[in-house]
Amino acid sequence: MSDDLVIRPIGKVESTLTDRADAPRQGDEGAPDAWLVFDESVREGLRDLRVGSEILLITWFDRARRDELLVHPRGDLARPETGVFSTRSPDRPNPLGLHRITILAIDGLRFQVRNLEALDGTPVVDLKPVLGDLTER
Repeated sequence: MSDDLVIRPIGKVESTLTDRADAPRQGDEGAPDAWLVFDESVREGLRDLRVGSEILLITWFDRARRDELLVHPRGDLARPETGVFSTRSPDRPNPLGLHRITILAIDGLRFQVRNLEALDGTPVVDLKPVLGDLTER
């Protein structure tokens, strides 16, 4: 295996969520609306995104623990330890966040979104469309 993997952030999250303890476990569990602020270098790649679009956002959980292989699901100590790859825990060897979000507004390189539980300052790594059925692809 190569250790030469490089991931370059393309933007960051702006959110009122600043403390992990205050963040919902998933975006649809009460996350406030947030903003994605993109780097100028990716402007052309954003041009076809529209208000109302559902997208998959990939983030880098920069404050996550990277040495966790066993976790109690949802932080509930009453639940048995589970292998991290069977959970959505942010604490994992490569802490990528996967978020299904909706675009609410676009202002240049700033996108207001719904259902994002990431903390303020979280690096944005990538965006991908939510795919419809085969006839829409």
